[in-house]
Amino acid sequence: MCGLTSLRDARYAEQCGADYLGFILHRRSPRFVSPERFFEMRPALPPQKKVAVVVEPDEELLGEMLEAGFDFFQVHFRHTVEPALLRHWSTALRGERLWLAPKLPPGEDVPEAWFPLCAAVMLDTFSPDKFGGTGEVGDWAKFARHRVRYPTQQWILAGGLGPDNIGEAVRASGARFVDVNSGVEAAPGVKDLRKLERFTAELARARAALA
Repeated sequence: MCGLTSLRDARYAEQCGADYLGFILHRRSPRFVSPERFFEMRPALPPQKKVAVVVEPDEELLGEMLEAGFDFFQVHFRHTVEPALLRHWSTALRGERLWLAPKLPPGEDVPEAWFPLCAAVMLDTFSPDKFGGTGEVGDWAKFARHRVRYPTQQWILAGGLGPDNIGEAVRASGARFVDVNSGVEAAPGVKDLRKLERFTAELARARAALA
């Protein structure tokens, strides 16, 4: 569950069964939460579920995230970044806590060399001027191809998901983990609790059907 900005929404998402709670630390986002604000909320949040969502973090932000006490780190980046930078993020954040979210153009596949650096790879809808958060449905068939080709790698599906299409998305892609944000909002940064509840219920049904 991404784009959380309040304890109310975070707690309700957790009650509804959200696996993880995502907080966006990208200042250009309308859902921006500062590391200081997250640190204030952290004592009331469940353990091992708190995810920092960032874009190509510099040294200052890396330090702030680690100090704030996040459990996992979802890093969005251009797919052309230098391999040395990916390795640095993996070392600084610990690879088992790192989720890579590349800005992957159509026709490009995820390089196998990335897999040892991270715990999961997120495939989101490509936009030339955004790092995720487009609200547009992604390529479910492409996701399925990656999942089948690399079954030992953890994959996360993102892009335009909501209560009305999450069942179809899981059936088409085989995704067991998904990322949702604007599809369960009443306004940017404010979750619609009814949509959130519907989404988690539909996701649970779709997951059960995969078993």
